[in-house]
Amino acid sequence: MSLTAADIMSTDVVTLSPETGVRELAEVLTTHKISGAPVLDKGGNLAGVVSQSDLVAQNKKLHIPTAITIFDWVIYLQGTDRLKAEMDKIAGTAVGDIMSRKVVSVTPKTPLEDLATIMTEKNVHTIPVLDNERLVGVIGKLDIIRSLLA
Repeated sequence: MSLTAADIMSTDVVTLSPETGVRELAEVLTTHKISGAPVLDKGGNLAGVVSQSDLVAQNKKLHIPTAITIFDWVIYLQGTDRLKAEMDKIAGTAVGDIMSRKVVSVTPKTPLEDLATIMTEKNVHTIPVLDNERLVGVIGKLDIIRSLLA
């Protein structure tokens, strides 16, 4: 019998709100020794996921897109939307400013093999487990590694 998300997920989930401050986020991740956490809106719905990577990204150098100037026109060779998103993340003071809104989630019945594939191919470290759109657990890389010992 193959293991599923329900078999390996953590059900004692640490969650945050979009209003949680970045400093408090760092304290929560450190205190609970977790790499990320789901972010729930006021209605208890999944709004995003925030991770250590989001905190680290706040301290990176800003990449200014390459542009060329022709007469009085400035033409960016990359979209300015990416630059704006990067600047917003660096300047963010709350979880809602830096969290990932494009969340990859699974159901309790998702097989272990699919979980490992999702983590590696989509480069995510924290996967919320949803049952009828309600958060019932979370899976981190350590949960998958622990399953290897079982």
